[in-house]
Amino acid sequence: MNNSTEFGYSSKDLQKHLKYLRLLSDKFTNVQNASTEIINLEAIMNLPKGTEHFLTDIHGEYETFSHALANASGVVKRKIDDVFGRTLHKKDKDLLATLIYYPKEKISLILKQEDDPKEWFSITLQRLSMVARASASKYTRSKVRKAMPKDFEYIMDELLNESGENKEEYFEGIINTIISVNRAENFIIAICEFIQRMLIDRLHIIGDIYDRGPYAEKVMDRLVNYHSVDIQWGNHDIVWMGAASGSLALIANVIRISLRYANIDTLEDAYGISLLPLATFALDAYENDPCDNFTSKAKVEGYNTELIKKMHKAITIIQLKLESQVVKRNPQFKMDDRLLLDKIDFKKGCIKIGKKEYDLLDKNWPTIIPEDPFRLTDEEQEVMNKLKRSFINSQRLHEHIDFLYSHGSMYLTYNLNLLYHGCIPMTDKGRFELLEIEGKKYSGKALCDNLERVARKGYYNRFSHKSDDSSLDYTWYLWCGPVSPLFGKKKMATFERQFIAEKETHKEDRNGYYKLAYDNEDLADKIMHEFGLDPGHSHIVNGHVPVKVKKGESPIKANGKLFVIDGGMSIPYQSVTGVSGYTLIYNSYGLVLVEHQYFESAQKAIEEEKDIISKRIIIESNAKRKRVRDTDIGNEMLLQIDDLKMLLAAYRKGLIKERF
Repeated sequence: MNNSTEFGYSSKDLQKHLKYLRLLSDKFTNVQNASTEIINLEAIMNLPKGTEHFLTDIHGEYETFSHALANASGVVKRKIDDVFGRTLHKKDKDLLATLIYYPKEKISLILKQEDDPKEWFSITLQRLSMVARASASKYTRSKVRKAMPKDFEYIMDELLNESGENKEEYFEGIINTIISVNRAENFIIAICEFIQRMLIDRLHIIGDIYDRGPYAEKVMDRLVNYHSVDIQWGNHDIVWMGAASGSLALIANVIRISLRYANIDTLEDAYGISLLPLATFALDAYENDPCDNFTSKAKVEGYNTELIKKMHKAITIIQLKLESQVVKRNPQFKMDDRLLLDKIDFKKGCIKIGKKEYDLLDKNWPTIIPEDPFRLTDEEQEVMNKLKRSFINSQRLHEHIDFLYSHGSMYLTYNLNLLYHGCIPMTDKGRFELLEIEGKKYSGKALCDNLERVARKGYYNRFSHKSDDSSLDYTWYLWCGPVSPLFGKKKMATFERQFIAEKETHKEDRNGYYKLAYDNEDLADKIMHEFGLDPGHSHIVNGHVPVKVKKGESPIKANGKLFVIDGGMSIPYQSVTGVSGYTLIYNSYGLVLVEHQYFESAQKAIEEEKDIISKRIIIESNAKRKRVRDTDIGNEMLLQIDDLKMLLAAYRKGLIKERF
């Protein structure tokens, strides 16, 4: 090697980075430390890449979502088959799989029926250790140890790394001791949870955690405690995020949707948001109004049906007023077609849209002032002020929304895949659509970046901004605006669907993206180029639009460049899709799409070992198994190795003093 350089770094190069290298030397204090870390990183980069799972449009369906994580979308059973082959009966494999999914509940059932619990514990612990060993085999011992529960870290490490006949008695002795000190149940629970963790290295949620289903807050609790997760915001997430930011229009939307889908428990019980001010107002304002056009899609437990209808109508009118105010103060949104309250002929009970007049299904408008239809009455304003305080001050809600902001984004590029929920807005001719944001027009990637920026600003300024803050208005636009990447439609026909019978007015035309990018490989390539990806090696992963499998639609679009993985985890959509969701799995061997059938319940799974039936579709197989060095983490490690080599050069040239 040339005396003037070390690893290609000259003394002049090192002097430029000396300040940074001194900081790095605080962690790697001498040549030995730095060299060891380089060796470790190089070794890690040769391991197979971790397994990624992609899920979308959960919509509060906690049981199905939780089961998909527990069984790793069918991977647990495949791992059991790999380990035991034909040496175990199917019923024993099914029992072992169910135990891994629901260890606490399944142990309780088994022990009620077992004549010899010690024998069962012994056999089960050995089998679970074998599955755990196989599940952890492609990771470093350091990473595996970090995933182990602290209470059992040493024991589990020994069991997972036991090998050879010389250790058989040692292995058996550990298991016997676990049983004799009455720790077998706890250990089984711990090792089952460890297996679940090892089989999903990273989880990607492609939006729409909230609305429709009953337990969005439980889904969020699970995600907050998950070991590695990112979230790409969906339109049904941003509406809650905007409500938590203090947007009155989005608070009204959240409440209306909750009433429509009989999902009040999430608001009141989970997040402590009292609907009493709305109920009191609705009873008074709509006292003699049957509100028959506002029946919920299901019965709301604990509430009088007539009251729910009145509350539903009250918040709908408030929402329409507030949204009209947003549109009026933001002409750049170009949403004047949503200004409809001023088009009503209150005497005739009809509305004129375009050149056509339509009768209204509901002709009672006691809270609308015809000469100023967009203004809230004093009573409506007071209701919204109280509801806003509830949303702003809900601690649990803000724990979840904080997480959506810290772990979420409009889109993500990760390991050559581009992830987003809705669309990249396009004109019908395939050009990226423009939207003016704070005085400047953006499209494509810049549009997503700047909409994300203003949404974050709206949330972090929630205690100081006014109700007409423009950042909150842009957050509302993300929910329903015609150039919103999350919404993907040209209008949201809330008024028409609620008040007009004619179906022609209900139509919500999709953004040009859905026809063009779904069918056209070149446009999918254009999108990937826009986000800095090589279309020859990359894919788009998309949610938002349920795939109508029962009508022959495929989730694989644009000649294999784009995957739409909304298969209808949300129960209301399953009649449309014919399935109950997809999981896209990206492991070291390639891409696999898992299509799930209807999941009955966790209780059935525990008691009868009824697993969700899943069909695997191999999308793409790697000619050569992917290693960590082929991933984004591998790229980061290469940079770390370069920095460490620079530090070694600085030590060896005497520019930094070693410490021992």
